[in-house]
Formats: sequence, C-alpha cells, structure tokens
Amino acid sequence: MRFRDRADAGRQLGKALQPRYGDRPDVLVLALPRGGVPVAHEVAVVLHAPLDIFVVRKLGVPGHEELAMGALATGGAIVFNDEVVENLGIPKSAIDRVIQRESFELERREQQYRGNRPAPDVQGKTLIVVDDGLATGASMHAAVQALRALSPDAIVIAVPAAASSTVSRLRPFVDDIVTVIMPEPFYAVSAWYDDFSQTTDEEVHALTDDGHY
Repeated sequence: MRFRDRADAGRQLGKALQPRYGDRPDVLVLALPRGGVPVAHEVAVVLHAPLDIFVVRKLGVPGHEELAMGALATGGAIVFNDEVVENLGIPKSAIDRVIQRESFELERREQQYRGNRPAPDVQGKTLIVVDDGLATGASMHAAVQALRALSPDAIVIAVPAAASSTVSRLRPFVDDIVTVIMPEPFYAVSAWYDDFSQTTDEEVHALTDDGHY
C-alpha cells in the first residue's frame, strides 16, 4: 500500500484515529513542520480538532547531515542517538556546534510559522502529534519529551507509515501510537508516497493560519 501524497495519507490517518479521538473537546493536533503539516491538516479536519505546530530540528552528523545523531525540539528538549554518536566518535565540540546552529534555525522557524500567535496551551489536553512518517524516530522522540514536560493528559503519535522497530522503541514514551501501515522492510518514509515533494513554508502558512476546523 502506498499513499498518493501527504493529503491522502492524512485523510487515511484521520480515519484510523476517528473512532477513538474524533469530536473530542480535549484533543489538539500538533504537526511537526514541514512535512507533517499537510498530513496533520487532514487529520484535524477529520477529527474536528484544532491544529497547531511543534517545531523539531534534526541534529545531523557533521559532513553527513542526512544521518541523524539526535534532535532538538521547542522548549529545549534534546534527544541523542547514542549508538550513532559513539560508533562515529563524534566529539562534543562538533555536537555543540550543530546544536547551536539548529537552535537558531528552530527559533527562526518558530517565529516564521507562528509569528505573534502564542504557543498552544497543552496542559490537560490529549495531543495527537503528527508527522509524515517514522524512520529513526529521533525528531518525534524529541517532540514527545518536550511535550511531556508541559503536562498534557495524553500524548498520541500518529503517522501514516512507520518502521515497526521505531514504533516499538517509542511506545513506552507515549499513551498510544496510531499508524496506517508498518511495512517491512521499511526502507524510508518517501518509499511509501507517490508524491513526496518538499512542503514549502507557504504551504505551512496556508494550512495553519486559521488553526481551527
């Protein structure tokens, strides 16, 4: 099974979530920009829930930025992939430089996407945290850690496609995980989309400016 695009994936994910989380006043859908936003938009429509964003930045290995050694989230939460850091012998000074650079970028994106809108109040809410897929899960793990510190009632990870090993690793940290497919072998998130073109900043604005459905 493959998805046509992120909107198609979001509609299918919304249907999977609807029996448990639809039409509930305590539910808030949080998208991980940028790729998670078109998915989360459709989820919010199906659930009749408000939508907001939660910014996470991957910490790429110096010289091999596509490989995640960890992730940084709004609120300062940092998650490391200790196996990657130790196996590659990445020095602390290099890690600190990456954290500093990505911290600036995270703040820039927060301002760019949210502007003057305050961050959502998540205390006592059931949070549906949405991305377009789960491969290593580093970004999602960072988001979950940061959100847990804000005292929500429950945290639910929701993605169209996920690696089963990543789901197993993240399950102890959340109250529920909902996926549409968990193919094996997983390969990459993009492998399960016909159209996986990059989500633009303009699309993020268009889909989140209102925030209510």
